[in-house]
Amino acid sequence: MDKGVLATALGSPAPFGQSQFAFMRGNAFEAKVKADGGAELLRLLYERLGGSSPAPGPDVATPDLSAAGPEGRAARTALALREATAAGGWALLDHPMLALEVAGSPAYLEPDAVVVHPDGRWTVVEIKSFPMIDASADASKVGAAARQAAVYVLALERVAAVTAGAEVGQRVLLVCPKDFSNLPTASVVDVRKQRAVTRRQLARLTRIEEIAAGLPEGMTFDPACPSEELDAALAAVPPAYAPECLAACELAFHCRAKSRAEGAVEALGRSVRGELGGLTTVAGVLAAAAGKEGDPADPTVAALRRAAALRAEALESSAVLRAGAREAAAVAGAAAPEGAAACR
Repeated sequence: MDKGVLATALGSPAPFGQSQFAFMRGNAFEAKVKADGGAELLRLLYERLGGSSPAPGPDVATPDLSAAGPEGRAARTALALREATAAGGWALLDHPMLALEVAGSPAYLEPDAVVVHPDGRWTVVEIKSFPMIDASADASKVGAAARQAAVYVLALERVAAVTAGAEVGQRVLLVCPKDFSNLPTASVVDVRKQRAVTRRQLARLTRIEEIAAGLPEGMTFDPACPSEELDAALAAVPPAYAPECLAACELAFHCRAKSRAEGAVEALGRSVRGELGGLTTVAGVLAAAAGKEGDPADPTVAALRRAAALRAEALESSAVLRAGAREAAAVAGAAAPEGAAACR
């Protein structure tokens, strides 16, 4: 199911997306990094993660990973990883295809590159077009890249588990433009935390078979169906909307509209949702703050009422100050010399 097509059929197309210029810039930068058999990429990796291995030379293996379909490419990538590890030299896999089980179904992933070290270590390489200025990049973008790379690490671990002498590195190489130039630079990102979080999240996912078993018989997500039928079909699969979805899911705008219509606190963000405990709607939160609903012994309700009282006190103080300022201005105007008033 293409979520973008489905979102358009529902009347909530996702207006976000990377511009064609950004794609071209990113592709040009990646091509520069991988030019000459990946010499610059391997140089950056060796400087930061080379360890005691000899420096990569002109004999670095660059296996052909072409095959029919994603399943065939994933099998070819796994074979290339095993062969490179057994050879005991440097190898650069350009856009390998990895497979990871998500909710009982295979998901195919394509990292920018994976480097095999002579000691059997596998390192994920992520190439991004956002800059590193004074050796640091935007924290949110680095965090997103780390989460993405952590998924690749998990997928590689499945292959490494059946490959003698292989080990997947928990530190990945992030390659970006240096300062405001197009020259590549790199930093090492530890993804152990992101890997652990992703692994827990994947383990908690409901299997697709179980979700399908709970759906009404004959239900379809065919975009050719009327939008009312599609809307009803999606309602059978409760969304887990959060503002972060807007950057990654084509159906996010549809789910946001539903979440807002229901007054769900999830629309305010996961952190807010976590702080509000058993209060699940905005109306319920406002009622609890106003003292109309909720158990006063509930810490969340008590905090909301305290915050509401402080707000009311601040507004009252502000009103008094504004009234005093207006009165002072009136007195000053009345006391001004007659000539000065004329000049004004």
